[in-house]
Amino acid sequence: MIDARWRQLVLGLGGTVDYELRWDAAVFDRLVAEHGVRRAELTENAPILDERSLLIAVLAFVATGAGAERFVASSAVVEAFAAHFPHEVTLGGTGVRAGLVLDGLGIPSLQHLVSIDDTVRRLLPPGVSFVCSATRDTLDPHLIVQYPAGARIRLPDGDIVAPSANRLIFANDPPNRDMRLAAELGDELASASAFLISGFNTMQDEDLLRHRLDTLQQAMRSLPSDALVFYEDAGFYTRAFAETVRERLLSRIDVYSLNEDELQEYLRRRVDLLDPDDVILALEEIRALIPAPALVVHTRYWALAVGAEAARHRAALESAVRVAATRFRLGDGFTAVHAAETEGMPRHGAGADLVRTVEAAVRDAVGVAAFALDIANPTTIGLGDTFVGGFLAVHAPQEEHP
Repeated sequence: MIDARWRQLVLGLGGTVDYELRWDAAVFDRLVAEHGVRRAELTENAPILDERSLLIAVLAFVATGAGAERFVASSAVVEAFAAHFPHEVTLGGTGVRAGLVLDGLGIPSLQHLVSIDDTVRRLLPPGVSFVCSATRDTLDPHLIVQYPAGARIRLPDGDIVAPSANRLIFANDPPNRDMRLAAELGDELASASAFLISGFNTMQDEDLLRHRLDTLQQAMRSLPSDALVFYEDAGFYTRAFAETVRERLLSRIDVYSLNEDELQEYLRRRVDLLDPDDVILALEEIRALIPAPALVVHTRYWALAVGAEAARHRAALESAVRVAATRFRLGDGFTAVHAAETEGMPRHGAGADLVRTVEAAVRDAVGVAAFALDIANPTTIGLGDTFVGGFLAVHAPQEEHP
């Protein structure tokens, strides 16, 4: 057993530089007029080749209230679209955002990065160390669009109104698509208390994906036997690759986590997240596809875990939901004090009722209701990543690093 003082949280596999747009309906109205977009054209699945097709994709998702991650033909399209809006430059990627959350809670971590530039060096705090596979500096920004509930965009053949708040991600990121692993990863995993795996969703070459999975499996042989392996699903650009990843890694994954959008993509149907019968059916369907020891589904109303090892993660679910709610109400830069303040805030009543019903009906289910927070300008970007950080906080080493 490795001395607890030398254990660490290792978070991977790739980070990003994000352009977070400030929502401005007037700019969208102007772009709709300039490009002559009509409601009848809206689609969520067409290739995004230029500014007009990116605009159509954004509007299609806003109309349904869905979140998603989509591939764009070039970073130049992202840069051009972002230039229309005021925006903030931040760091993203599930591992990096989870690490930033942990840093705010006073917990150090080690990142595995596949790209680096001065923006990353400047924005990573001292409590987040890293290894990186990149051999040169590059910048391929991800466009992040968060929209509020009730957002209205005027189109010639009928307005669209967002039924709920959500976030969208658009990118063309060659280093994350290549997902080269750092030679030092195996050595770092030898002292891991937990290892977060995420990011394969952006890859688009199946042979290369299989090669990277082989390399990752070799590195993971260094993991201590008691290390937790946490896998966060994401919007795969090529959905069949999600199955390829599961084929290789599921036998070593302790916690497999996904959000409501990914759940519905897998099931190929909408799920009424406040209907216990529909949720119980959805859990049965998704666990048949993904038979992990603990399968976690996190939504705006609740977080539930099912599986043989689900019960041991109740405290982690509670921490994850509390920390995500803190980001929702405060955005970046919150601390453990702010997260503790969230604990006393009201829970979502219907979400709490659903959790009780599911726990009574499903033998190995445990759940936590989300918070019901009335926030004028909530943060919807990075809530899933923050959930992961809150979950992993419970698995941090109990002694400080020397």
